[in-house]
Amino acid sequence: RIIPQEAPKACDSLTLNKDVMAGRARTHPPHHPAWTSNPTLSICRSAAEAHWVGPEDGMFQNSQELSIGVFLVIVTQVCCLSVPSALYVCFCRTLSGDHVTHLENVSEEEMNRLLGIVLDVEYLYTCVHKEEDADTKQVYFSLFKLLRKCILQMGKPVVEAQESPPFEKPSIDQGVNNFVQYKFSHLPSKERQTIVELAKMFLNQINYWQLETPSQRRQRAPADDAAGYKINYTRWLCYCNVPQFCDSLPRYETTQIFGRTLLRSVFTVMRKQLLEQARQEKDKLPPEKRTLILTHFPKFLSMLEEEVYSQSSPIWSEDFLAGSSVGQIPIHTDICPLTSSVCAGGEKRRPPEPLAHEETKKPRIVGDIPMELINEVMATITDPASMLGPETNLLSAHSARDEAARLEERRGVIEFHVIGNSLNQKPNKRILMWLVGLQNVFSHQLPRMPKEYITRLVFDPKHKTLSLIKDGRVIGGICFRMFPSQGFTEIVFCAVTSNEQVKGYGTHLMNHLKEYHIKHDILNFLTYADEYAIGYFKKQGFSKDIKVPKAKYVGYIKDYEGATLMGCELNPSIPYTEFSVIIKKQKEIIKKLIERKQAQIRKVYPGLSCFKEGVRQIPIESIPGIRETGWKPVGKGKELKDPDQLYSTLKTILQHVKSHQNAWPFMEPVKKTEAPGYYQVIRFPMDLKTMSERLKSRYYTTRKLFMADMQRIFTNCREYNPPESEYYKCANLLEKFFYTKIKETGLIEKIN
Repeated sequence: RIIPQEAPKACDSLTLNKDVMAGRARTHPPHHPAWTSNPTLSICRSAAEAHWVGPEDGMFQNSQELSIGVFLVIVTQVCCLSVPSALYVCFCRTLSGDHVTHLENVSEEEMNRLLGIVLDVEYLYTCVHKEEDADTKQVYFSLFKLLRKCILQMGKPVVEAQESPPFEKPSIDQGVNNFVQYKFSHLPSKERQTIVELAKMFLNQINYWQLETPSQRRQRAPADDAAGYKINYTRWLCYCNVPQFCDSLPRYETTQIFGRTLLRSVFTVMRKQLLEQARQEKDKLPPEKRTLILTHFPKFLSMLEEEVYSQSSPIWSEDFLAGSSVGQIPIHTDICPLTSSVCAGGEKRRPPEPLAHEETKKPRIVGDIPMELINEVMATITDPASMLGPETNLLSAHSARDEAARLEERRGVIEFHVIGNSLNQKPNKRILMWLVGLQNVFSHQLPRMPKEYITRLVFDPKHKTLSLIKDGRVIGGICFRMFPSQGFTEIVFCAVTSNEQVKGYGTHLMNHLKEYHIKHDILNFLTYADEYAIGYFKKQGFSKDIKVPKAKYVGYIKDYEGATLMGCELNPSIPYTEFSVIIKKQKEIIKKLIERKQAQIRKVYPGLSCFKEGVRQIPIESIPGIRETGWKPVGKGKELKDPDQLYSTLKTILQHVKSHQNAWPFMEPVKKTEAPGYYQVIRFPMDLKTMSERLKSRYYTTRKLFMADMQRIFTNCREYNPPESEYYKCANLLEKFFYTKIKETGLIEKIN
């Protein structure tokens, strides 16, 4: 009988440690005592019946229970492990050497792999006993049993789960990549590289971030989805965390297999801790990193936070770059490739090689400029030494209206905040001071508005104000009220203090307001503008052609005498605060492409002498060299020579126009009693009834006569009626419909 305390004395000569473990695998064959003493690597028939018994099976109550038949005590210190309590006992009556006969023909590589799994089993065993959290301990124990099973069956560990990585698309890595592309692709190469470095830093932090346990999260945020977080936490342990110290398990990067859901659950806490750590260790940071982390990183995280928690952010769409003509900015962290990497057990993990970005697969459109040429031109126009330069001079006549304001915001000179009064929350002194400042700005800049009325709306909890802050004081703002159920927002006041005007603040304010509403899924603005504000709103994309149905806003918005109702429809795909920069960059690209094309056409043709000989006109295509420039004749449409075919086509078009919902004002001639003075203003009236009669009498012998009469209807309507009238809008909509039908029939090929 051998008791456990005597085992180390009997096996002192076989004591090994971790450092020489792999060496022992190479220098000692499977029949060596070091292997015969390791039942973890044993498969024998008797053992299959009696099974190996370990401490986790709960069968070791005391040393007397170990005295059953002939048994073998194996101390892990003897079998190359360092935890002396991990005892394994075989109850079979075979020689210990018989337990490893199946290893005689196993290759050295496979032996090393199995030894690596043994090390991981030992470490997980320690983790199970030291871990206090029940959820984490359960995962450790499941992985422990999985690896022990792999040793007995000499297989490879595969975590059994209902879903396999990746668990959400797009991944965190892809989302951050899209964010950089969405917000910063317009920047010069040097500044864009700074943003890429910040993105790398952020992704690297996520990959090594230690998630809080489900129990800790329940205490901190009891209202959150506990079940969903527990699922992601378990996945993170199995695929990302444990494989960092257990090489035998396949490892994935957190940023590659998880997406927006996990990022939302950790972002707030992670952002707070990262910034706090940066402030505490700022003196230890090298000078070149200090500015990057203390100045740019907080702003980067704030902008990213908006996209992470926004319901309508485009960066989380799987087809975000499907329509983009510019390649995605590749972001690689030191440990994070763009595709999931799985490392075999026992192998040392190597930093992945950067992968070349695959261009977005999309159908080729005729007329598209090759991507290689675009990238080449982009490199030219962002080169500081190039003719165009990366930035336009602020004093240049070609500078965008909001360029100065955008640069001031980037430097931190001005800030934008959406604020409002609240009846539910404790008053914030700073917000109340800003609201008072806004009331003063609106009162000074809008003298026609009663001060009491301005004060009531600014402090009304249903209204919000986008405030422009400079040096801690309010210099402008836009007061608005949102109607989510109706799908629009009413702009009430818009003003910038007089001594800060003509600096682009008004345009930049409106652009911020547009992006704010896109994030809240409201895509229409309505406002009443006086004669002094119409010009400003036109520059911001407003028009008198209201897209919102009248039934949606009547009774909701405030009506003002002497003001013009204007509307603006937002495009959720446009980053409005950077829109002017993007347009400027596109113009520079086109200009450079034109210069290249001109450089290719070096041949000079002699001037045209035919006009001296009395020729009045010539076809454009006969001009020497015109086709070499890429010019192509524009199709003018086909004229139907068959009268019956022309009649049939025009009749079909006219029937479609008359049945349109906006055709009701033009069905019959205008009556003098309904529109006094109409025929003094309109000398050549026309209507759909008259056109039907002319068509029936075969008056329209060419398409041009038919189109001229139809166009006269629309022109007369716009000449007599004001733009905000219902008739004016009907004319515009019906005109678009008419030309669409004309184009469908092939009577014209291009609508100017």
